[in-house]
Amino acid sequence: MARSDSFFIRQTLNADNLNQYKEIPLDLGAYVDALGKSVLRVHNIAVTFSDPDGKALEVSTQSSAAAQFQLCTQSQTDIVFSSNRAVISSGKLYGVNNLTGDHYPQVSHDTDVLPQMWTNGYLVAVDSIYLGGQASTQWTSDVYMSITLECTVETMTQASAMALALSQQGA
Repeated sequence: MARSDSFFIRQTLNADNLNQYKEIPLDLGAYVDALGKSVLRVHNIAVTFSDPDGKALEVSTQSSAAAQFQLCTQSQTDIVFSSNRAVISSGKLYGVNNLTGDHYPQVSHDTDVLPQMWTNGYLVAVDSIYLGGQASTQWTSDVYMSITLECTVETMTQASAMALALSQQGA
């Protein structure tokens, strides 16, 4: 496969703090053309959870909070299991504030590690991917999820590119 130099795709989702699923598309039309045999290889993904100013999140007094994201090859209406074939990457963040005021929490992401690095990358042959997320009400502000993907563009045979594109669509 012919390969391009790596480049970065970035997107930020405001998941609010209303415990409701939000989603935005990332247009890959400039990179992916299954009929033209062009596909995207995602090598690494980094995700940051922050407040509206890009700073650390705070958790309400004597409370715990959760936030989660998913990156999928098709639109979703809610968080899905990582075993769903549309899922490229997912992650969760938990925060606990045992203090008597709004403070920066003790944070854990041990249940689903956020950085995603694959040995051979993750091939994408669809025109759009979808960044979705949800955050609980115990955060003191809206929760922003910013994602950075390190990618290259590669060529495949038309049959292989179309087969991959079809496998990444539909339920």
